[in-house]
Amino acid sequence: MPAWLIPTLQAIAPHIGTIISAAKPVFTKKPAETPADQKTLVLQQQIAELQTAAADNATHIYELAAQMQKTVAALEEGALQVNAKLRRLLIVCIATGLLSSGALLAVLASIAQHP
Repeated sequence: MPAWLIPTLQAIAPHIGTIISAAKPVFTKKPAETPADQKTLVLQQQIAELQTAAADNATHIYELAAQMQKTVAALEEGALQVNAKLRRLLIVCIATGLLSSGALLAVLASIAQHP
């Protein structure tokens, strides 16, 4: 079992009741035996609740989209910074390679002069 699984489960365990209660349907249920006029009232109430839930979902989706847009912008900025650092690192590596090649040539020339 992965080492990260146990601490994750321990962190989630206290919140399971909240998650389950949030996931339960919150809409009005029809009573089993009711007159037709009450069924109509219950149906109208359910429609109103569904419309409210749809409006709330639209608001939440809009907020989530705004947060995702900020996250993507931050990731793009981070990627640009990483690319700049990688470019600088490549330049330093090339310079180091050239310098070490020059030092190797100098050592070989020195060895060739002194038999």
